Amino acid sequence: MLQEARGALEGLLGLGRDAGDIEAGQMALRAVVVYAFTLGVVRVGSRRFLGKATAFDVILGIMIGSVMSRGINGSAGLVPTLAAGAVLVALHGLFAMLAFRTSWFGDWVKGRPVLLVEDGRVRPEGMRQASLTENDLAEALRLQGREPDPSRIRRAYLERNGSVSVVPREGAPRVVEVAVADGVQTVRVELS
Repeated sequence: MLQEARGALEGLLGLGRDAGDIEAGQMALRAVVVYAFTLGVVRVGSRRFLGKATAFDVILGIMIGSVMSRGINGSAGLVPTLAAGAVLVALHGLFAMLAFRTSWFGDWVKGRPVLLVEDGRVRPEGMRQASLTENDLAEALRLQGREPDPSRIRRAYLERNGSVSVVPREGAPRVVEVAVADGVQTVRVELS
């Protein structure tokens, strides 16, 4: 009975065949198996991979895609491919845990934010370190939808995930005085 089930599985998935000998239906079924397995492993093993990605997370995505595709097209065995994918996700989880517990490891694996603007002044060393031009910074500030003028920003960082975050400058409200008409009382309006 077990031998018959194994034989049926080998026939359905084209196990033990060379890559060129796998039929379209077998490859399609392999794709379903690999997709379901990969989805399950990533959901269980690495929830942070599904969030906003840092280079640390992108590398896992690239590697797991590369490894798992080999199991679909038959250039590597299906079971070893699934095992390699599980190991990659487990390693990612282990590195994430170590990064959480050890700041130096977290900085090494995930990187550090780079200060681009401080108290309204663009920091050339931060811009150089991040390989950003003034035009890149202006674009990022516009895309933030906040303050496009660096002189009105307290701090701006290139974050570990590649986005620019902005801490606006807290200024006193502007007071505008408006004279109403011929000797009538002046109106003061605070704009913040």
